[in-house]
Amino acid sequence: MSKQLFPLVMADVALFCLDEEQRLRLLVTQRALAPAQGNWALPGGLLKPSQDSSMEDTARRVLREKVGLDAVPLEQVRVFSGDRRDERGWSLSVLYLALLPKDQVPAVAMHKTDAVAWIDPNSPDVELAFDHASMVQAALQALRAKVRDRKLPLHLLSPLFTLTELQRACEAVLDTTMDKAAFRRRLKEREGIDFEAVEGEEKRGRQRPAQCYRATQEFYF
Repeated sequence: MSKQLFPLVMADVALFCLDEEQRLRLLVTQRALAPAQGNWALPGGLLKPSQDSSMEDTARRVLREKVGLDAVPLEQVRVFSGDRRDERGWSLSVLYLALLPKDQVPAVAMHKTDAVAWIDPNSPDVELAFDHASMVQAALQALRAKVRDRKLPLHLLSPLFTLTELQRACEAVLDTTMDKAAFRRRLKEREGIDFEAVEGEEKRGRQRPAQCYRATQEFYF
């Protein structure tokens, strides 16, 4: 009788933020256990049918257990599968995309994790385990496609933000610079739908005070 094959089923999360210099960064963890012990990888883990009612539940549990994050907006990107992804056997993983402001990501090394780090997703300075380099590229492509399709990455920003901060977030995602006037014209199409001005709220800096905005209740990335 041939041996029945039961694939490993897991979830991995590509979580992005902006650093203090408004550069796009990706959260990675250093694995404490085999396989790939000591290597860097996306936060991820195996499905636990006794605890998880869905693959999204698996992703959320993994973020809580490994890096102490909860209530993170998630979006499914795609499924990765194959017989050579993991030395433990045939496996499939559902990849999720997440965006958060940096000040809302108090990520720390927890269960089965030796350390956490923020890396440049465009040119990682660490080698990622398994096929996670391909996952990062898939997540980046999905994120950029949304922004090119005129979606706004408001989850990367603080609850109150300026239009300049929003432009910098879009530029960080697309890894390019954008014309200010053209960008403001584009925003006019979304104002009132995705974001709205907050009366009486301004941010002060070296220039004149800038109007603050916030996401509307109808906003969806």
